[in-house]
Amino acid sequence: MKIEIYDATLREGSQTAGVVFSEYEKLKVIADLRALGIACIEAGYYAANTCAALEELAAKAGAGEGDEAPLSVLVRTRRPGIRACDDPVLVSLAGGRYSRVAVVGKALLSQVTEVLGTDAAENLAMIRDTVGYLKAAGKSVIFDAEHFFDGLAEDPDYALATVRAAAEAGAETAVLCDTNGGMLPEALAGAVAQTAKAFPGLRIGIHTHNDIGMADACAVAAVGAGAEHVQCTVAGIGERCGNADLFTVIPVLQVKLEHDCIPAGRVAMLTRTARHICQTANLGFDESEPFVGGHAFLHKAGLHIDAVRKNPSSFEHMDPAVTGNRRSIVVSELSGRAAVADLLEKNGYEIGKDSPETRKIMEALMKAEAGGCQYDNSEASLRLLAGYALGLYEKPFRILDYKLSFSAEAAPERRWTAIVKAEAGGEEQLRVGEGDGPVNALDIAAHLALKHRFPCIAPVKMIDIKARIDSNDAAASASIVRVYVEYGDGTDVWRTMGASTDIIAASWQALVDAYEYCILLREGRVRD
Repeated sequence: MKIEIYDATLREGSQTAGVVFSEYEKLKVIADLRALGIACIEAGYYAANTCAALEELAAKAGAGEGDEAPLSVLVRTRRPGIRACDDPVLVSLAGGRYSRVAVVGKALLSQVTEVLGTDAAENLAMIRDTVGYLKAAGKSVIFDAEHFFDGLAEDPDYALATVRAAAEAGAETAVLCDTNGGMLPEALAGAVAQTAKAFPGLRIGIHTHNDIGMADACAVAAVGAGAEHVQCTVAGIGERCGNADLFTVIPVLQVKLEHDCIPAGRVAMLTRTARHICQTANLGFDESEPFVGGHAFLHKAGLHIDAVRKNPSSFEHMDPAVTGNRRSIVVSELSGRAAVADLLEKNGYEIGKDSPETRKIMEALMKAEAGGCQYDNSEASLRLLAGYALGLYEKPFRILDYKLSFSAEAAPERRWTAIVKAEAGGEEQLRVGEGDGPVNALDIAAHLALKHRFPCIAPVKMIDIKARIDSNDAAASASIVRVYVEYGDGTDVWRTMGASTDIIAASWQALVDAYEYCILLREGRVRD
């Protein structure tokens, strides 16, 4: 069955605490979603204070022409007591660039009287008049039935009457909204089936919130009950606890249930797109996210690793490559020699788990772990450790020296100054970096010192950095600090780590590993 995926990240997602999209970021998100094959993209909420900016966004992004996914906006119904043609927001929208519009109207009678301050009949007239006015202006109209499931429980005849009013006025799709996010999948599916049966010629859609952790499950259940339009957001971001997650719902529907959500050839773009959009929006990427997260196909226990090497379906529900992801094996004392053998195979070396090479890597690993290193989420550093232990490759550069200084008088973004001296290919480079923190300054200086010799690092930038303290019985200030960094170049993402009682030294170790790995990867000396 063809399922229309409607992305609401730029409107619903922007209601997440701490999330703000600049126009530049919106344009990048729209481009990524279009490349993925999303059917429709909601650009924002169309109101008196946003209509000019949204019209400008549509002018720059294109509102949707030819094969390009159309942009949509959400707009409220007209106000009580006036005509739609007299509502300045609706007049602006009717003459604007957007060919598709989602009209939100109340489907819960108590909300009509208590929030809108009007009566049941006027609310139906507002829905009918608004949809009809925009339809007459040449718009394709979606009706978002707000609080639909609560309305169906309170007064089923009235909730269905709101859908009927929109359909009779020309709405092509009625989206049933679990606005409070409290529905369970079975109950929601029953309500969707009931509504679909009542309106056989109308496309039914679903919009779920995650207040009880059921947004994804409810969206999938709705499709099973007859919904053909699903509204989602990137990483499930949204007001309160968020919404249905685009990157979980699409693979469940398309890979597991064989519905048609996006072009089949683009399913493998899901992982890369998820990371890219989260990076654009400055969202912390959840590595535990199903299908696309770095931990989705990660194995650490020795028994699991051994089984997956023999038969991947032992502990994997699907091939990670389907969604553009990959299997990760964590090498540690817990995982054992099977994990080391797997690591060597990834780098093109068919060496058994009982070989001298495997034992050599295990010795290097145990020594590093004794010094405080942990490689659970830093496979790039682990690959470097293994390669250097076996002499598979040499370090691409040497750091001859680095220094840091701090000035309380400087502007915040320049208070830290780093000097890095590096040598590669017999040539030395000395560069200075200014940043808003010591690691930022070191990163800038290292990038400048290495880019001349290794132009492949030009697009590389740090995406995330985390520090963890392993205090044991020591004072926190004298404890081992593990620093984990994530770098990317727009194509790949890799993670490295450093450990020391000195947080700067640990950060520097992780940073140097990140550049070493990138250079070796781009030169084809390690495999991704």
